[in-house]
Amino acid sequence: MTAVRSREATREFLATGSGKVGTVFFLALVAVSTYVLATYPLDFGVVLWNNPAVWADNPKLAPPAWVNSLSSIKKAEHNIMELRKPEATSTIPGQISLTYTFRFNFEADEPPSFTSFTVFNVTYHRTPVTLTATLTRPDGKKIEIYSFTVPAPRTGENLPVSRYFETPRRIFLSGEDRVVTAASDFLRREYSVSLPGSEILSKGVDRVLFGTPSKGGSFDILKGNYVFTVRTDTGDASDSIGSVKLVVGGRVYGLMGTDSLGRDLAVGLLFGFPVALFIGLSTSILATVLGTLLGIQSGYRGGKTDLTIQRGSDVLANMPLLPILIFLTFIVGQKLWIVMLVLVAFSWPGLAITVRSMVLQMRSGQLVEAAIAIGASPSRIMFRHILPQVAPFVFAQLIFFTPAAILTEAALSFLGLGDPSLPTWGQILELGFRNGAVYVGHWWWVLPPGFLVVFTALTFALLALGLEPLVNPRLRRMK
Repeated sequence: MTAVRSREATREFLATGSGKVGTVFFLALVAVSTYVLATYPLDFGVVLWNNPAVWADNPKLAPPAWVNSLSSIKKAEHNIMELRKPEATSTIPGQISLTYTFRFNFEADEPPSFTSFTVFNVTYHRTPVTLTATLTRPDGKKIEIYSFTVPAPRTGENLPVSRYFETPRRIFLSGEDRVVTAASDFLRREYSVSLPGSEILSKGVDRVLFGTPSKGGSFDILKGNYVFTVRTDTGDASDSIGSVKLVVGGRVYGLMGTDSLGRDLAVGLLFGFPVALFIGLSTSILATVLGTLLGIQSGYRGGKTDLTIQRGSDVLANMPLLPILIFLTFIVGQKLWIVMLVLVAFSWPGLAITVRSMVLQMRSGQLVEAAIAIGASPSRIMFRHILPQVAPFVFAQLIFFTPAAILTEAALSFLGLGDPSLPTWGQILELGFRNGAVYVGHWWWVLPPGFLVVFTALTFALLALGLEPLVNPRLRRMK
C-alpha cells in the first residue's frame, strides 16, 4: 500500500512543470557535487585554494577565455608548457649542453600578461650548472633574455649537490632587470631604437619581446611562431634537471577567469557545489526532524510539555538570527559547524508551532481515538498514526529550509565571517566586492557565484512548488 502511495505521489509530483524542472536542476547539483567529491581533496581549501604557490603561474584578474569570441580584439590565451627531457645534447671538451626547446604560435592582438620559466630539481656532480634562456621571434631575430648559474656548494656540503628540489626556481621574466637590459640592447642593436629601462618597464617588457617598434614610440604585436630555448651547460654527464616549465601568461583564462591572486574561479565555484548542498541539506534535515518531533510531542501530550515547547519556540522565533551568528563567529571563531548549529537551533520553532496545530486537530480524530481504544501507546500513536499524516507537509518544509540555510551561509560569508578553510560562493562574492570587482568591471568575479546561489535557491523553490499538490489536495489534478 505504501509503495502504491509512493508511486502515486511521485507521479503527481512529476506531473507539474515545477516538479520536473526542479528535479532536473537538483540532479545536476548532485552530479556536479559527486564529481567534485570524487576528484577534489577534502582539504582543498587549506592546501590548494588558499596556497598562493599553487596559482603562481596563472594570470591575475583575467576574464574567461570565451570572451575572445565576443570581441574583435583577440587577447592572449594562457599557455603552460613543461619538458622533462632535453630536445638536443651537444658535447665539447669539458662541457655538455642540454637544450630544452619550447615552440608556440602566438596570434593574439595584445602581448602576454607575463612570461616566466621555472626550473625543477637540478643536480650537479662537479661544477654548478649554468642555464641560458633565448627567445627566437617569427622574424628570425634572437634575444638572449636571461642567464644564471645554480648556486655553488655551501660550506660542508658534499657533491653531488641538488637544488630547487622542494622549492623550484621561478624566473619572472616580465619583471627582471636583466630581461629589461636585454630588451633595451635588442632594440638598440636591431632597430636602432634607444629606450631606457624605466620606459620599457612602463610600456611592458612583453610588448617589446613580442612586438616591433612603430611610429609614436608604440609597438606592433608580432604574430607567428616563437621558439623559447633553455640551454643548460654542465660539466658532467651525470648532471640532471628534473624539468623546465615555460609559462606565456594569458590575458584570458579558463571557463570562469581568475581572481586577484590568480586562482581559477571555475575550480573554486565547483567546490562550492558540495559545500552548499551539505550546508543546506544537513541543516534542513536536522531542523526539520527536531521541529517535527517537538511539534508532535507538544500537540499530542499537551500540559506542561506543550507549554514548555511552545514558550521556547516563541522565544527562539523572535530572536534575530544574523546578529547572533555574527556575534558567535567573533567569539568562537569562523567555523562552519557553528553556523550550522545556530541555523538548526533557530529554524525548528516555526515548524514545531505549525505541526502542533495540525496534531491538535488529528488528536481528536477517529483514527487516533480508535488507536487509543485498542490500547496503543502514545509513542506508537504519534509515530505510526500522526507522523504519516503530517509527513507531506514536513517534507515540503524541509525543501523550503534548504535554500534558506544556503542563503544565510552565503550572507555570512559575504560579510567576511565564513569559514576560510572551505571556499564557498559567498566567500568568492565577498572577496570580489572587497577588491572592487563591481566598480572596475571584473564581472566574472561577481556574477557566476551570485548566479549559482540564486540557481540553487531556485532549484529547491521549484521542488517545493512541485510538492504543493501533495500537501494541499485541492491543488491536485482532476482524475
